[in-house]
Amino acid sequence: MGTSQNTSFSSDPVIQVRDVAIFQEHNTVLSHVNFEIEKGEFAFLIGRTGGGKSSLLKTIYADLPLRTGEMTVAGFNIKSIKAADVPMLRRKVGIIFQDFQLFPDRTVTDNLKFVLKATGWKDNAKIKARQAEVLMRVGLGSVGSKMPHQLSGGEQQRIVIARALLNEPLILVADEPTGNLDPEVSIGIFQLFQEINRSGTAVLMATHDHSLVKNYDYRVLKCENGKLMDSKVESFDLTPGNF
Repeated sequence: MGTSQNTSFSSDPVIQVRDVAIFQEHNTVLSHVNFEIEKGEFAFLIGRTGGGKSSLLKTIYADLPLRTGEMTVAGFNIKSIKAADVPMLRRKVGIIFQDFQLFPDRTVTDNLKFVLKATGWKDNAKIKARQAEVLMRVGLGSVGSKMPHQLSGGEQQRIVIARALLNEPLILVADEPTGNLDPEVSIGIFQLFQEINRSGTAVLMATHDHSLVKNYDYRVLKCENGKLMDSKVESFDLTPGNF
C-alpha cells in the first residue's frame, strides 16, 4: 500500500502534524500548525465559527487535500494518500458529525451494515455480531430494527457513535457532536465519549460547549487568528465569548 503501516502495536502518535496550512477553498485559515495526538489521548478543539476547526478535521480524515506541511494519521501519510486508501484510513479514524448523516430510508442495522460492507466485511454472521456489539456499547441494544426518524436526537447520535466504532478505530474525530442536542442529552453523549476514551480510543472533539471545556481538565487546541494554540505548551483565554 505504501501509505500505511500496522499501527496496532506501535507507540507512534495517532496524529502527527508538522508545519501544516489548512485551507477553506482558496483561503488559508490556519498556518504553521504543529501538534500530535497520542494513543488514548482526549483533546478538545475550539475556536469561533469559520476559524478552521472543521477544515482541520476534514484534512485529518482526507476529505480536504493537504497542500503544505506533513501530516500522518493512523500510519497514513495524508499528503500522498491515494483515493483507494481513504476507506482504509477511515477504518482507523471514526468520524462523528453534528447532523448525524444516517440514511433515513434504512433501519439502524442497515445503516451499520452499509459501513461494514463498504469497509470490506463479507461474513454476514460477523457483520451481525459486530452490529450487536456496537449497539450494546452505546446503550441501544434493542433499536436495530427501528428507522432513524423513530429515534430521539440523542439516540440518533448514539447510533452515529456506534457506526464510528464499527472498525475499532484508533481515534474518534467528532465535529460538534452535541451541537444539536439538549444540555441534559449532551451530558450523556459526552460521558459515552469518555467511556470510549477510557477503553483506549483517542478522541479529538470540536465543540462550542463552554461548560464541557471548563469542567473537564482535558487538553485544548484553539483555532484563533489563523494559528492553532495548544494548552499543552501555552496558556490562553477559555472564557465564554472567546470561542
